[in-house]
Amino acid sequence: MLIPPRRKVLLSACLLAALTALGAGYVGIAANSATEAPAGFNTPSFNPTASISNGLVEPPGDTFARDQEVYEENETVAQGLGPVYNATSCVNCHQNPNSGAASQITELRVGHHVNGTFVNPTIFINDGQNTITGRSIVNDRAIGPQAQETIPATENIRTLRAALNTLGDGFVEAIDDNTLITLAAEQPEMSGGRVHGEVVMAPIFEAPGQTRVGRFGWKDQHSSLLSFIADAYLNEMGITNRLRPTEVTTVLLTTTGINDQPDSLGLADIDHFAQFVRGTMVPPRDTTLAATPAALRGQNLFRQVGCNVCHMEAITTAPVGTVIDGGMFTVPEALGDKIIHPFSDFLLHDIGTGDGIVQVGPQDTARKLRTAPLWGLRVKARFMHDLGSLSLDNAIERHEGEAHDAARGFRDLSAAQKEELITFLRTL
Repeated sequence: MLIPPRRKVLLSACLLAALTALGAGYVGIAANSATEAPAGFNTPSFNPTASISNGLVEPPGDTFARDQEVYEENETVAQGLGPVYNATSCVNCHQNPNSGAASQITELRVGHHVNGTFVNPTIFINDGQNTITGRSIVNDRAIGPQAQETIPATENIRTLRAALNTLGDGFVEAIDDNTLITLAAEQPEMSGGRVHGEVVMAPIFEAPGQTRVGRFGWKDQHSSLLSFIADAYLNEMGITNRLRPTEVTTVLLTTTGINDQPDSLGLADIDHFAQFVRGTMVPPRDTTLAATPAALRGQNLFRQVGCNVCHMEAITTAPVGTVIDGGMFTVPEALGDKIIHPFSDFLLHDIGTGDGIVQVGPQDTARKLRTAPLWGLRVKARFMHDLGSLSLDNAIERHEGEAHDAARGFRDLSAAQKEELITFLRTL
């Protein structure tokens, strides 16, 4: 659902356009107290005692190291793994270059159309005796052959999606809804009518009946980290939890009740996961490379061709004390009034690479995907939502639709200028 412009805007159209033209890429009027969010790859995998958080205050008795240990734990069938799943731990899919970051892992989603409307698949398992319905994801693994999912020929919409980076997502959660809504409203004027990011309102599982601007997942299907995490725990590992209590299938199921139970601190795994992600720093830039003349010229070219209309360079989080997530979370000092550089607007766009899947949004979102945040880009070897691009040049060339002008601008650059722009991207 595209939200109409609200008149209580954070920036006037002319000021926002001016800032964008200058390369500020900045949404939201920063309070005088706003400071840069701490940055660093400071969660070395399987070495949590060496990890450093962003300063987020832990619940009584908890520690950031403990949160990371839970994030890295391998689940077993006895603990509720499966019956269908993709991985045995969070870190399996979020680890490059450290715990919580992006991955080379992809997940599979499928479906079909009925009279032009996307419909989730019916997956037959157990020699056709049982089915799995109601979700587009198809798990690659099962705890036994009877539960293994395969794709019927009727499901002719098929796509791969990369596992996302979660470092710094606590700051993303802390972005005020109005910031994203305002950006979506102003983009058409900023781009001569070409770019028009779509806002979708996503349910908040921990606050039933309430919604918030989606920002997590390739379809912006989640607006709170706890919702995002609870959904992944069920759909990626098969672990039921208090927010997603229903098993995907009972075939081969050996456990009863909700798998994810509170520990001695009163925290379930999903609470530790959320606390870990909220406590991470944002992916850092290569500041040495960023200071080189080539990278500085490349950044100007990035702005000149219009990449920063969607890949916003800076956003300020909501003030400390702001109540979000349907009243279930208050922005703490560690996350509030922070300037982040995600190089994303966290909106849905049609750039010609849409996967055809509809989740929370309306049918027009089938061909749209969330703008990929570019922070952490320099530690990746494959790009785009499907990891189908093996070079940054190819990733840029694949941009069409709303990004047509920017892609054409890149194609029109000289070879030397293209290399400078790529050099800038390698600083992120």
